[in-house]
Amino acid sequence: MSAPLAYITGASSGIGQALVARYHRAGYRLALVARRAAETEAWARAQGWDAQRFAVYAADVRDVDGIVAAGRACLAQQGLPDVVIANAGISVGVDTAEYEDLEVIRATFETNNLGMAATFHPFVKGMRERRRGTLVGIASVAAIRGLPGHGAYCASKAAVVNYCESLRGELRPYGVQVVTIAPGYIDTPLTRENRYAMPFLMSAEAFADKAFRTIEAGVSYRVIPWQMGVVAKLLRVLPDPLFDRLLAGRARKKRRGE
Repeated sequence: MSAPLAYITGASSGIGQALVARYHRAGYRLALVARRAAETEAWARAQGWDAQRFAVYAADVRDVDGIVAAGRACLAQQGLPDVVIANAGISVGVDTAEYEDLEVIRATFETNNLGMAATFHPFVKGMRERRRGTLVGIASVAAIRGLPGHGAYCASKAAVVNYCESLRGELRPYGVQVVTIAPGYIDTPLTRENRYAMPFLMSAEAFADKAFRTIEAGVSYRVIPWQMGVVAKLLRVLPDPLFDRLLAGRARKKRRGE
């Protein structure tokens, strides 16, 4: 029980699962949150991990009551985490001309933004009182500029960046750190069906290692890998006419059902 505790959402696959494995190697106790709780627990047990080192909580971050209840259950069962990583997210292409895609936009913001705030909520007061802790928001380089067919995701991740920046200012006086990590292209189930080039594609395991080091260092904001950080800075200052020309004809993100 003396080992630090990491609370990670979206723990069943991709970046979340890779982060779970990295934190386990670092000696942390783990609170794993996923919709597919039974599958997540089976995976953790298959690693041969000590059952005393982890607990799994079933929750969908879109369900505010459910994800808050998962956080409270963690507090009761394992204690106040040292690190909370709001990793759960969705990425689906949208076409505003299609009525059914309005629901996709709603789901994207509920998952990527409201779900993040609800993930952090149960722990903020305790971390302020303890005057220590780290909240981590997983954003994306897609937050930098809007990409055709990807409006919901880009907008939601831009909101993550600004929300975490606001939260960082609120919690700094209490000694609580807020870290924003913006992944580039990471090899996960979310990206494997993309119909466009993905420069500097990185494995989830390599990303998790760099993210772990970033969080441990208390860096406020970082793009991983660094090459995408350079690309992001260039895109940020690119004049709109050049940006529009650069993206002309770019394949769009697949819509739901495509």
